[in-house]
Amino acid sequence: MALQGGGTFAAFTWGVLERLLEEPDIEIDTISGASAGAVNALLLASGLAEGGREAARSRLNRFWVRLMHEASFRSLMLVGGFSPAGSSVAFGPTLRSGQFDPFDLDPLRQALSRDIDFAALREVKSPRLLIAATRIRDGQQQIFRNDAITADVALASTCPPLVHCAVEIDGEAYWDGGFGGNPPLVRLVQETSATDVLLVQVTPSRDSYVPITLAAIDRRLDQIAANAALNAEIAAIEWARPQTAPSLRLSRIAAEDSVDGLAQRSSTDLGRGFIRLLHRSGREAAERWFRQGAIAGAAPPASGQSIAATEPALA
Repeated sequence: MALQGGGTFAAFTWGVLERLLEEPDIEIDTISGASAGAVNALLLASGLAEGGREAARSRLNRFWVRLMHEASFRSLMLVGGFSPAGSSVAFGPTLRSGQFDPFDLDPLRQALSRDIDFAALREVKSPRLLIAATRIRDGQQQIFRNDAITADVALASTCPPLVHCAVEIDGEAYWDGGFGGNPPLVRLVQETSATDVLLVQVTPSRDSYVPITLAAIDRRLDQIAANAALNAEIAAIEWARPQTAPSLRLSRIAAEDSVDGLAQRSSTDLGRGFIRLLHRSGREAAERWFRQGAIAGAAPPASGQSIAATEPALA
């Protein structure tokens, strides 16, 4: 599974995962994630390792319900809800990394540790994890795997550059993982033994309106940037698949196909009604995915057909 980040839009993924966990025939081998997608991946994996499907469902539910009830600045920082451009627009040009940090790392680290059992990620029951952060020194994507994942890694993957100071891990400074791969997809395909891959995409790729206000332009630029790396990875997989992975089946569940006008909404919206809508829409989208699979089966795409199409497959 590959879980995209996108601030509170990732509540859609909560709904998708909840529905997937209700299917005993689905086994999850490896999960990649960036930003809020990384948080969902860690909640899912630690729950599965700790107590199976019900524990995973409970951890996801507890985290997102708490986020709704807190509706705080810290909550947005935990899911990477601020874009670099959006932060500067909202708070002014004087904000720079290290100058403005209303919640230092300790409370944020404690908030993540409250819901994620990082020790459980090293157990054999945990799915393999590929969590992305962006290395500031050279702009390269850094992938953290189970044995290296800590609360600091989760903070690095969700770190908004213009609002929060960089997160240092083993002498290297990191920012949000969504810049280099949102989510990591090529690396996931390379490292998993599964031939069925499910991508959950929460950031809209389409918008029928041409933005004219500063806020709307920033929002659209953010959406385009968030999907640019993903589109490149999908194209690379499609190009290489016939020679390197002919049996690969990649399917996608996209939030914009289920939530009307999502491109016009803010990924920093912590309203309970909006998050509940995203959660419910995620469940319904996963249900449709199952139904399509039952009808069409899980045959690999024909030669020349886009593997990014919403073809049903197992994750």
